[in-house]
Amino acid sequence: MSEGEQFVCYRYRWAAFAPALAAAGWRLEHVQRPRGGHEFVRTLKAIAAADAVVIQRRLVSGGKAWLIRRAARTLLYDFDDSVYLRDSNSGPTANDPVRWSRFRRMIRMADASLAGSPQLVAQALRAAPAARVQLVPTCIDPRGYALAAHDRPAGGPEMVWIGSRSTAASLGDAIPWLRAACAAAPAARLTLVSDWVPELPGVRTRHVPWRESTETADLAGGDIGISWLPDHPWSLGKCGLKVLQYMAAGLPVVANSVGIHARLVIHGETGFLADDPEACRRAITTLAASADLRRRMGQAGRARVEREWSVAGWGPRLAAIVTAACTRSAPQRVAA
Repeated sequence: MSEGEQFVCYRYRWAAFAPALAAAGWRLEHVQRPRGGHEFVRTLKAIAAADAVVIQRRLVSGGKAWLIRRAARTLLYDFDDSVYLRDSNSGPTANDPVRWSRFRRMIRMADASLAGSPQLVAQALRAAPAARVQLVPTCIDPRGYALAAHDRPAGGPEMVWIGSRSTAASLGDAIPWLRAACAAAPAARLTLVSDWVPELPGVRTRHVPWRESTETADLAGGDIGISWLPDHPWSLGKCGLKVLQYMAAGLPVVANSVGIHARLVIHGETGFLADDPEACRRAITTLAASADLRRRMGQAGRARVEREWSVAGWGPRLAAIVTAACTRSAPQRVAA
């Protein structure tokens, strides 16, 4: 059960694994989050008919949670964000006792919880034993990504940022960092692949509307992947999807060292970690000067995704987690 079949979390964390689930005897069915009472009744019927049910991210209220738990034969909770906190767009205060209480209830009532990062695993372990909490990172299928050519002349690198309206809003806090990036080399420009473009004074930008059918080509047309996370507790639970996409496309990454960035980006090997404008300027200047360096770093990042965050590598493990969580030995369907 999720926000929709086109919701990014469903596409990357479940739909991408449909073949691996099928190979293990599962059939993936999507159920839209109910919007009203009548829809909720229909959803309960779908839940009761499934062998296992996955709730994605939602912090269900007490009465509905009890009904879902009663209807579900096996219940899994999947989350890839700090859903127990207020997000970074809501202000500096992150703690929310109501959200934490609902999160703890979701973790406790699930037969298994699937967390997208080590930070999220640690939070889930505050509410459930280790046997019921599993790390399942957000993954990429590198086979769907063409490698960047890195044939642009020195001096004019094309930086790329990909994301949604909710994540683009935080770029306003990164304006000094982005200005330094654009000032690092003549003709440097930031391409924003997004459904919304924030105002970024002093930053040379180009907007490319996000489309699922073209996003991989849009990334491969660039030279450097850019990622920036606000220094906020919400950021610590991020799973680094955009960084994985950059690496799959063969782009070196320049990112600040907040949260998952410090684990995904190997400084000097797959890109650079830069926490202030001067460090960002040096990183972009270095990459702008050498197409060979960009290519080597991009290839190293691609190889790392293939080894550690690929759909092919994690698919059988996810299927095994679902199967192990079930109370029956002959699964037929999973509703997500």
